[in-house]
Amino acid sequence: MTAKLTRRSVLSGLGAGLAQSLLLRQVSAANLFSVQAGEPGKLDLKLTAITPHVLHIGIAPAVAPPPVRELGIMDHPHEVALARSASGSYVNWGKYRIQVAENPLRITVADEAQKVRQEIEFEKDSTSVRFLLGSQPLFGMGEGLSGLDRRGTRDGMRNGEGSPGLRTAGARVSIPWLISPEGWGIFIGQPVGAFNLTGDRGMVQSSVANSTRNVYLVLGDTPADVLRGYADLTGYPHLPPLWSLGYMQSHRTLASRDEVLGIAKTFREKKLPCDALIYLGTGFCPSGWNTGHGSFTFNADVFPDPREMLREFHEQHLKVVLHVVPPYDFHGKLTDTGAAAHELGDAVPYWAEHMPLEEIGVDGWWPDEGDSLPVTARLERNEMYWEGQIKAHPERRPFALHRNGYAGLQRYGWLWSGDIDSSWEALATQVMNGINVGLCGIPYWGTDTGGFVPTRELTPELYVRWFQFSAFCPLFRSHGRAWKLRLPWGWNMGTPGPLEGAERLTGWPRQQDLHNDQVEPICRKYLELRYQMLPYIYSAVEQAHRTGLPLMRALWTAWPQDAKSVLIEDEYLWGDHFLVAPVLEAGATSRKSYLPPGTWWDFWNNQRVEGGSEVTREVDLTTIPLYVRAGGIVAMGPVRQHTAEHGEEPVTLRVYPGADGRFSWYEDDGTSFRYRQSEFTRIDCAWDDASRKLTMAWAAGSRPSSGRKVWVQAMDHGAKKLVTVQGHITTVNL
Repeated sequence: MTAKLTRRSVLSGLGAGLAQSLLLRQVSAANLFSVQAGEPGKLDLKLTAITPHVLHIGIAPAVAPPPVRELGIMDHPHEVALARSASGSYVNWGKYRIQVAENPLRITVADEAQKVRQEIEFEKDSTSVRFLLGSQPLFGMGEGLSGLDRRGTRDGMRNGEGSPGLRTAGARVSIPWLISPEGWGIFIGQPVGAFNLTGDRGMVQSSVANSTRNVYLVLGDTPADVLRGYADLTGYPHLPPLWSLGYMQSHRTLASRDEVLGIAKTFREKKLPCDALIYLGTGFCPSGWNTGHGSFTFNADVFPDPREMLREFHEQHLKVVLHVVPPYDFHGKLTDTGAAAHELGDAVPYWAEHMPLEEIGVDGWWPDEGDSLPVTARLERNEMYWEGQIKAHPERRPFALHRNGYAGLQRYGWLWSGDIDSSWEALATQVMNGINVGLCGIPYWGTDTGGFVPTRELTPELYVRWFQFSAFCPLFRSHGRAWKLRLPWGWNMGTPGPLEGAERLTGWPRQQDLHNDQVEPICRKYLELRYQMLPYIYSAVEQAHRTGLPLMRALWTAWPQDAKSVLIEDEYLWGDHFLVAPVLEAGATSRKSYLPPGTWWDFWNNQRVEGGSEVTREVDLTTIPLYVRAGGIVAMGPVRQHTAEHGEEPVTLRVYPGADGRFSWYEDDGTSFRYRQSEFTRIDCAWDDASRKLTMAWAAGSRPSSGRKVWVQAMDHGAKKLVTVQGHITTVNL
C-alpha cells in the first residue's frame, strides 16, 4: 500500500491549496517546517534550512523518525529561518521559494526571478529520488570514473579497486554528490544505491527498501558558492602541515639498512628537494618496513635500529610515513568506551598498536586497503588517523594518505587514486580524475607518479611527463612497482632494480632507457619550481581550508558561462591564477590548450597570449605549458631542499599586468594549530592595472610584523623592487 503524507490542523494563514497537499508546521524559531504524526502507513516530510545555500529535505515513516545524524554530514546547530509566504502557497528560504506538491511528492525550489533551480521528487516508498539534470554537463560522484561529464551514465556506486576502470581511472571512492555549472549541487544520503543520469531527470534508486531518506540541496550564484555550501554541509578541508606539500619519495622492496639511509643521503647530496620518505609494508613486497601484513613491528633486516634511523632522517629534515592495512572488521571511534573499546577491530585497540611508532618519531601514515569495509567504517578509519595523531601529538598537524573514504574525508586526510597502470591513457585520465575529486570537496589528492603497474609504456618520457603533472598536484609523490625507476635519478643507474612482477614484460625496460641522463635534470627543474611556488601553493591550501575551493580546479569554476571552459578535462586551474596543461601524448612537440577569455601570460617566456580560443605551444621534454592570468599575483620563494629550510632571500611577488587582480598571501608556522589563535600572517595584495599600483595590506585577524622585506616584480618589464612592508598598508608603483 502506498504511504500517504500525514496531515495535521492547518495553521492560520496557510492557503487552502497548500493545505490540500501538505501541512507545514513552523517549529523552533521558524527554522523548521515539518509534518509529524505517529500513524502507520504515513510519511513525515521535513524541510530544514541549514544555511542560506543549503536545504535539508528529510522523509521518513511517521512511526520511525530518521536518524539524528546522516553519515558524512556536519552538525548544524545554527540553522537559518524558513518563513511562510503571505498567501501560504509557498515557503521562503532566503531569496528562494519552496513549493511542495503531494502527487507525486515533489519539492520545487525557484529563485527571485521565478526560475526553477531544482525539483526533487520522491516515490512514496522513498526508495527512489528523482531530480532535474538541467542542460549542462554534470560532475562529481567521487573518484575513479572515466570521463569528466557524468551526464548519460549509470553508476552502481560500488567502492573499491574492483572497478572496471581501475587501470586508468583508479580506485572507486563513491560520494553521492552531483554538481552542475548551473549553480546547484545535490547530495543523497545513505543508503545510496545506484545513480541513473541517462534521461532528463536523474534518478537514485536504493537496493535497500528503506523508506527513510535525507537529501541535501545546495544552491549558489557562482560555483564558489556551491562548493562553499558543500563544505558547510560535509566539512571544510583541514589545514595540512607544510611538509606534506613538498616532494615525497616512496619505497618498496628494501635491501638493507644502508640502502634505506643511502637513498635519503643521495637526495641531499644531489640537492634534489625532498620532504618525506614513505615505506611500503612487507606483504606487498618481499622486504618492506615491517614483518608482515598488518604488522607494527619493524623488519630488523632493513630497520635494525628504527629509533636511531628515524633520528637520522629527522636530522636531514626528512619525515617518515609508514604503510599500513586495517583489520578486516575495523570499526568504531577513539572515543569508544566500555565493552566496545575492547572489541577486536575497534579503533581504540587498533590505534594503540600505532602508538609505540608514534612515540619513536613516525610522522605520518599511509592507510591502504579497506575496500570491503562498510562505508561507515571507512569514514571512521579516516577520522581515527586524524584524532589518533592529535592524541599522540596535540601540537602537531596530522598526515594520512588514504585509499578509501567518503564525504567528509577532507576533514581528516588525503586521497590517492590507487593502483593504476603506467600508461599514457592512465596519465590523461588522472588529470580529469583530479579535477573531479576537487569538485567533490577533496582538495588533497594525487597519484602514483609514473603509474603503479609497469607496462611497456613506462619509459623515461612517460615518467618525466607524469612527474611534471605531479608537480602541480597537491600530493607530489613517486611510487610504483620497479620502484627504483621512480627515483629522480633512477633512469640513469644502468639497472632497474627489483622488477617486482614486471619480469613478464620481456625486454623491458630497454637498456638504452637505463642510461638516460636527461631525466634527473628535468626532475630537478620541477622539484625546484615546486618548492619556489610553496608560498603561492600554501596560500591556495589555506584558501581551500577557508572556502572549500580546491587547488586543482575545473576551468568552469571561474568561467561557468563559457561553454568551452565547461567541457575542458585535460587542463585545470592551479589556485586562482595558474593554468596547467600537462603533456599527455608520447613524442609530443606541441600542446594545444584552451585559454578562457581574457589576457594570459606564458609562465616560461613572459609572452602575452589572448584567451577565448585554443592556442598551440611548442614543447620539448623539459617543458609543459603553464599560463598565468592577467592580474595574477604569484608569491615565489627561493629554491629550498625541504620546507623547513629558511634563508635570507625574501619572497618575490610577481605581478602579471593586463587586468586588476587580488591575492591573499598566507603564512603560519606550517606545523601546529596555533593559527587557530590568530598566530598567522595574511597580506591581502591588490593590483590596480590602470595606475600600475600594488597595494599590500595586513588582513584583519592576522599578526602583522613590521619591517617585512618583499621583492615585487611586474612581469611585463622584469624590473624588481625591494620593498619593506610597514604599517597597515604599503603601496608600490610598478
